[in-house]
Amino acid sequence: MTFRHRLLVTFFAVAITSVFSSKIQAQTPAPPTHPTSTPYTGDLSIFEKPGRDQRLQIDRVMDLLNLKAGGTVADIGAGSGWFSVRAARRVAPGGRVIAEDINPQAIAYIQQRAEREHLDNIESLLGTADDPKLAPNSVDAVLMLKVYHEIAHPQQVLANLRNALKPGARFGIIDRNGNGDDHGLNEAIVRAEVERAGFRQIARYDFTKADNEDYFLIFEIR
Repeated sequence: MTFRHRLLVTFFAVAITSVFSSKIQAQTPAPPTHPTSTPYTGDLSIFEKPGRDQRLQIDRVMDLLNLKAGGTVADIGAGSGWFSVRAARRVAPGGRVIAEDINPQAIAYIQQRAEREHLDNIESLLGTADDPKLAPNSVDAVLMLKVYHEIAHPQQVLANLRNALKPGARFGIIDRNGNGDDHGLNEAIVRAEVERAGFRQIARYDFTKADNEDYFLIFEIR
């Protein structure tokens, strides 16, 4: 083999290795940029405490997210389906709710609950830690209710979520200030990460729970 042939072989080997390396890196979620809380896998009845509707003023939340009949809503990290069942009644008739969670037990629980409460417009969806698995251009509104602090790969999740939003869709986050690993995350960090993913904040409220810790942020695609 001549020197020129050896040079060409080396060049193509490096090029092929670089391509495969890029693909592997693209498929590997980036490491967390801050501490996160372990996703809850315990008793789902914890989300059903009496008075939660009033404390979170969930009807007002749905108003601000423009939930209306015929719309499609995604409940990310749906847990017991507490918000999903309320959203399902709000968007009926003709609308649907996608209740997403990464916990198979939660998905099974929501399916049973939807049947029990005769809500055939709830669709349960098993996501992953870096992808909620929503179809492109499929939802009019999204809510993450006390979930964002559990997301270990926010940029991947947000990129996939952005792709799923229809034009003019609203994305709401309700959470509490914290360090990330204490079931809360500082509001400024959340806003910076979401805006970095191609969103812009259009509203901010603090009426949920009125404890000077909770915040409700609303975003749209920039």
